[in-house]
Amino acid sequence: MTEFDIVPPEAIREGRATDAYFDRTVEALDHAGVNPTVVAEVTADQFPTGEFEVLAGVKDAAHLLAGHDIDVDALREGQLFDGGPVLRIEGTYRDFCVFETSLLGFLSHASGIATNALRARRAAPDSLVMSFGARHVHPSIAAVVERGALVAGLDGFSHVAAGDVLGREASGTMPHALMICFGKGNQEAAWQAFDEAAGSDVPRVALCDTYSDEKDESIRAAEAVEALDSVRLDTTGSRRGDFRHIIKEVRWELDARGFEDVGIFVSGGLVPEELRELSDVVEGFGVGGYVSNADPIDFALDIVEVDGEPAAKRGKLSGTKQVYRTPDGGHHVGLADRSGPADGEALLEPLIRDGEIVREFDLDAASERATADGERVGFATDE
Repeated sequence: MTEFDIVPPEAIREGRATDAYFDRTVEALDHAGVNPTVVAEVTADQFPTGEFEVLAGVKDAAHLLAGHDIDVDALREGQLFDGGPVLRIEGTYRDFCVFETSLLGFLSHASGIATNALRARRAAPDSLVMSFGARHVHPSIAAVVERGALVAGLDGFSHVAAGDVLGREASGTMPHALMICFGKGNQEAAWQAFDEAAGSDVPRVALCDTYSDEKDESIRAAEAVEALDSVRLDTTGSRRGDFRHIIKEVRWELDARGFEDVGIFVSGGLVPEELRELSDVVEGFGVGGYVSNADPIDFALDIVEVDGEPAAKRGKLSGTKQVYRTPDGGHHVGLADRSGPADGEALLEPLIRDGEIVREFDLDAASERATADGERVGFATDE
């Protein structure tokens, strides 16, 4: 027994983080002396559907499969897809079969998070958008959430330990608990204590909806803290009413008192529709559960070729494939040994060769890719 219910990294690397029937498969293949050379592909949809998603989790997948006598090709992290394989493995089946469960988990969860994060990003392209949802997931995967948010182009995140993993600084100012610790009527003392204690690199953002209405606390915060950067409205949904009207009222009252430079930041259960609706009246958003609680992408790993011959179960397409992006944003799937679209860019690229990782994983490059590809395919434009 362990203190926390966390599967350790060594169990993942050793293939213990698997479904039991893969252990039974290895036993049966060993018993029969069978170990064919196969091509296996990870797909969500066989044919393009027009419903694009963002690939993430590729770095973890690469480190899972590295060190085994296989070749792997994959889309780049941040690439959008709507059908066909996103990753392909070639090697003897027993060399990688027990890693299927972890492989799909790495790709499915991270890709779902990145996909929702990109929807949020594109809903408010000119606003500051932060990931605030790590509290909704098991702490062992907080870095997965925050990496997915960064892949999609969000501007930052709140989880400190995830920042340690990713080599990025976490962001945050104050919770309602800080305000309550100072007591009702003492909001100024709480804002001033934060201002005096926080490092000079921390934005001065005052939470302004704890005891009285947003307008009252915003005015008081701006008057109490010199050089206040922003007020944050985290109004509970049950008391929110016409949130846009509340925000506009706060903006009016701050401007009327000469606080035009104090921005407005909002958070609390926000979804892309609200970001789109409010982006012209606020400077930034904190998005939580919409990103962190995203449904995983329903990937599956299927053998499509055995000892050089096409093979697949019913409902899946046999044969080794390639996928292409055309300049008009089209996503095309075809057999790898046939010619693709004349103007198509092949998307499955080497990830592992002879067990060695042959690709670097740059978060900024992944973010740029997701942003550019999202624009190219018109991602989330009709939502």
